[in-house]
Amino acid sequence: MPLFYQHNINEQTKLAVWQIRETEDFFLRHVPLQREITHPHKRLQHLAGRYLLRLLFPQFPLEMIRIAKTMKPFLPGDPYHFSISHCGDFAAAIVSTTERTGIDIEMPSPKVARVRHKFLHAVEWDEVLQTAGILPVADIAGNENMLRQITLLWSAKEAVFKWYGSGEVDFSSHIRLHPPGAGMTTKGMITGLFVKSHPVELQLHYINFPDICLVWVVTPR
Repeated sequence: MPLFYQHNINEQTKLAVWQIRETEDFFLRHVPLQREITHPHKRLQHLAGRYLLRLLFPQFPLEMIRIAKTMKPFLPGDPYHFSISHCGDFAAAIVSTTERTGIDIEMPSPKVARVRHKFLHAVEWDEVLQTAGILPVADIAGNENMLRQITLLWSAKEAVFKWYGSGEVDFSSHIRLHPPGAGMTTKGMITGLFVKSHPVELQLHYINFPDICLVWVVTPR
C-alpha cells in the first residue's frame, strides 16, 4: 500500500500523496470512474486522486463531484473543499470541511526552466538569480538548486491557481511570491500575494522530496 505521505493539518483539513503502483482494478474496487479517460496512465492518475479523497475522509461523496467550466472539480454546496494534483506516478489530494485549499506536485525538469518566463515575474526571477549568483541561462537547467527552486515556484503558483478555482489567472502578474532562495530547505514556507482583484496574503507550505516538490495552501473560506 504505497501511501507516500500523509499530513493531518487539523481534524478538518488533511492531505496525502500516493505513489501509484497498483493496477486499475485495485482502484475500481474502491472508487468509480466518473468520466471517460482514454489514456491508461491518466486514468490511473484520476482514480488514484479520487481514492485519496476517500482515504482522507471516508464519507467523501465522490458521486457528487462536478466539473466547473474552469475544469476545477467541486462539490455543490462545498461540504468539502478539495484539490487534486497528478504528476508521473504520483497523485496528491487535500481536503477540508472548513478551509479553502490548493495543492500541487511537480517533478523537477529542465522544461520548467525553459518556460520560466511564462509564470515568473521579472522581480521574482531577479530574486532567484540574486540568491544563486548570476549564471548563464544555458547553465540553469543543469543546476540542481536552481532547477529545484524554479520548480517549487511553478508548483506554488499551480497550488494558488487551484485554490482560487475561478480560472483566468496570469501566473506572472496575479500571483506574486517571495522565492525561498538560499533559505530553501527540505521543508519550508513561501509567502506571497494573490492580486487579481484585491490583494490576499498567502502562506504556502512545501516539501522537497527527492523525486517531487509538494506545495499546498490553506486559507479560511
